[in-house]
Formats: sequence, C-alpha cells, structure tokens
Amino acid sequence: MMRALLLDRPGPPSSCVGEAPRPAPGVGEVLVRVDAVGLNPVDYQLASGGHPLWTYPHIPGLDIAGVVEDAGPGPEPRVPTGTRVVWHQDLRRPGGLAAYATAPTDVLAVVPPGVGMAAAASLPCAGMTAYQAVVRRLRATRGQYALVQGASGGVGGFAVQLLAAAGATVIATASPSNHAYVRGLSADAVLDYRRDDLGAVLRAATEGRGFDAVVDTVSPASAAQGLRLLRHAGGLAAVAGRPSLDIVEPFGIAPSLHEIALGAAYTHGDVGSRADLAVMLTELLRLVDEGALTPLPIETVRLADAPDALERLAGRHVRGKIVVRLEEPSPA
Repeated sequence: MMRALLLDRPGPPSSCVGEAPRPAPGVGEVLVRVDAVGLNPVDYQLASGGHPLWTYPHIPGLDIAGVVEDAGPGPEPRVPTGTRVVWHQDLRRPGGLAAYATAPTDVLAVVPPGVGMAAAASLPCAGMTAYQAVVRRLRATRGQYALVQGASGGVGGFAVQLLAAAGATVIATASPSNHAYVRGLSADAVLDYRRDDLGAVLRAATEGRGFDAVVDTVSPASAAQGLRLLRHAGGLAAVAGRPSLDIVEPFGIAPSLHEIALGAAYTHGDVGSRADLAVMLTELLRLVDEGALTPLPIETVRLADAPDALERLAGRHVRGKIVVRLEEPSPA
C-alpha cells in the first residue's frame, strides 16, 4: 500500500490523504517513486467533472516528476532504474499525487542534473502547451507583434518567455497586481484586461497593424477578442476554448486558428503523438538547464494541502505554479 490523495467522487475537491494499492508497471511501463507533482487548472476541472473511465477513489495529478524504481515485463526499458524523469500523465489513468505512479516509457523525459525536481514538475502541462502554441503552431519569429491574454498564469508565463526568445514584441494582458511580474518575464508592455477600451489600446500597441500571433489562455470570449485583433494571415492559439471563425469576414484577414489540446495526444493521438510529448518536454528541460527559459515562481505545498491549492487554482489568479512535494514514501 502507499499514501495517496484520494478523490471520493466528482465535484469540488473533497479528497483526503489515505491508503491506496501500490501500482504495478505493465508491459513497456515503469514504476516511478514520485517526488513532485505540478498542479494545473485542468486538475481542478477534471476533479469537478470526473471522467467516465475513472474508478473511485481516484488519484489526481497529471504533471509528475520522480525516480524510476522498477520496470514492467518486456524488453529492457529505455529509461534505466534510478533515472530522474518527468512526464504529463494520461488523464484516464491514476495520477501522481501518491508515493508511486506508473507511466509508459515513451512519454518520459529525463531530468538534467542541473534542474530541480520541483522545477521539472512545473513544466509539463503549462510549458508544453505554451511550446505547442508558440513554437509548433504559431511559429513566432523576430519582428512580429504577439499578444498573450492571461499572461500571469502558467501557460501565459511560459508563452511570454518563448515569444520574447523568438524575437517578437510581446504585449500581454493581466490584472494590475501582476503587471510587474509579467514585465519581468520579458513582456514589452502589460495592460489591464478589464479596460473598457482594451481592444483599441491593444491595436494601437501594434501601430495599428494588428497582431501576427495571439495566445489566449482565458476563455472563448477572450479568444474571440484576440481573433479580431489579428493582422492579415495572423494566427491565434486557443488554450481555454476556441472562438468561432464566423466573427471575422470570410476571405478578409484570412486567420489561422489553432486549438491546443495537450492531453489529446493520449485520447486521440497515436504512438508518435505520445512520443512527441517526451520530445517537447526534453526541449523545455534543455532550455531551463541552459538558462534560456526560466521556471515560473513555484509555491510548494504538502500532499494534504493539495485540495486547497486546487481550489485556489480554480479562481484563475494564481501567479506562477503550485507544486506538491511528496514526503518520503513509507515501506511497501
């Protein structure tokens, strides 16, 4: 048996620390002793609604960092025992808020010696979502104008950094209390998202030409505003719900719309889609290790405090990342 955070039903996190069976790795899988788990808004959303394939009690937590302790049957695993790893878990499986978790070897990224486990656990969901949006889909380049809506959260914070590193002029929206923080992430300007004249001020920030790239992390309504602010042939990456293209004139600005759905690599992708999760995460870890990408501010909490942390994430005003640090597991 092992210590774990257990959800007893769908709804607001009503979990408590209890005992759960220690998982056994299957073919092509490894058993990982969990060190840290990064929390994300999706964890709260999943806890609230549940999933048809879950059985209760369910262990939440999708962004997991730990040490490989054992391997399932089959050929020698690609990741040896004792390796520090991090991954984004398939949401249909039990998560990482427990002493141990299992994962397929092909989704694991090796944590470099210079990167701490809390920093590694803060990367997968938010970092890979931002990487998909900025690097894979929008392909931001020097000289472009880029907008990040909801820049103080996890995805927004990484998106600001990746856009700035690509050479774009980065305009961001956030609440006033977070303006200094977002500027510190390399945003060129930060505006209050509640301004009545926000659309006009944002367009003026591009000298009237419109944005080449928009990353929206807020809502479909916010994404719709971003869509209207694109220049001809600009692109929008929608993280929190896509807008309808019908709000812009056909054969006008000819925008591209990119829906970012990281976990769909498991539910709708193939083997290559899942392996690409490890590719992206390995690249993010390399950037962190080399100092080219800065982990967002991390608040660490205990396993027992994870439900309260998820409640705070639901308010969408958490700055940076919350990471749960697991105590040393008790003997099996």
